[in-house]
Amino acid sequence: MSVDKATVAKIASLARIAMDDAALERMVPELNGILAWVEQLGEVDCSGVEPMTAVIPNELRLRDDVVDADPLTGGGKRDAVLANAPAAEHGFFGVPKVIE
Repeated sequence: MSVDKATVAKIASLARIAMDDAALERMVPELNGILAWVEQLGEVDCSGVEPMTAVIPNELRLRDDVVDADPLTGGGKRDAVLANAPAAEHGFFGVPKVIE
């Protein structure tokens, strides 16, 4: 895959970046070099490599999810907090649907 000056101009326009003709010409070989490098990465055989999120093994340290009922430390105030809510449903804040 390769890009030309028109493609670079379209990308710059979508990114809201103002570029003159000289800058567009300089970006063409740079973007083509990046795309060639990405294509080269696609050729690497990684069939025996397990997916990972980090290079060192990490385990998330979990704690028990306990509601603190002590009013001095912040727990046990659900009813007081929901009293200020415009719409409360089943012990939670009710919000309007935003996804159709």
